[in-house]
Amino acid sequence: MTDDQASTLEEEPTTTKTILIVEDDSDVGEFLVQVLLQETSYHSLLASDGFQALKLVRESKPDLLLLDYQLPSMDGLELYDRLQASTEAADIPTIMMSANLPLREARERKITCLTKPVELDDLLHTIEQVLV
Repeated sequence: MTDDQASTLEEEPTTTKTILIVEDDSDVGEFLVQVLLQETSYHSLLASDGFQALKLVRESKPDLLLLDYQLPSMDGLELYDRLQASTEAADIPTIMMSANLPLREARERKITCLTKPVELDDLLHTIEQVLV
């Protein structure tokens, strides 16, 4: 291996960032997983409700949360508040998506918001901006 090859290897990130998608509509969730797989270098996990998301956050500590607001049992804001209250998840950036966003409450929490239906280019651009 030449010195140039070695320095290139050292500069490459060794870990892939993980995005936790929390979406109760399985078709939308699977679509988002596939988009991230095909269009980015990020790894994604999918949770169908807030309780499953809490478990996955504890197990995997994702780098970004992509939350639907209207979830069963616990809405996206309640999930966000629970995560913010825990020391291991309080620093995870969040993007919330919904057709019926609670904009005032989300802005108070400094959550990045996207209105559904989301343009894929807008979603990917927003993800890149948040993860930088």
